[in-house]
Amino acid sequence: MKRPFSRFLVRWFVCALGLWVAAGLLGERISYDSRLRVIIIAGLLLALVNMVIKPVVVILSLPAILFSLGLFIIVINGLMVMLVTALYPPLEISSFGVAMLAGMVIGLVNYLVTTILEEV
Repeated sequence: MKRPFSRFLVRWFVCALGLWVAAGLLGERISYDSRLRVIIIAGLLLALVNMVIKPVVVILSLPAILFSLGLFIIVINGLMVMLVTALYPPLEISSFGVAMLAGMVIGLVNYLVTTILEEV
């Protein structure tokens, strides 16, 4: 798993899986027209956004992250999910609060999957 392309594929899979789980848990508040293609493309965009834009946002908001003892990361995750919905209209999220919840679910799925993969 040390090759960059295989790591990106795992990130893509985890983001898509997290979006799918979040859509299942949050019901009507996340709409993707029950099409797997929408989840896969949104997962790709989320993986790219998390790889390119999120590190810059985290560095710029470091004082807020430190002041809130890390809780501002939840807001940043919500912003990244909302950015994906702005870039890809077939994925619709009803509010920023739902985007923050979806970001938390995606983060939890990411943690679980990477923990399982590191043990294998």
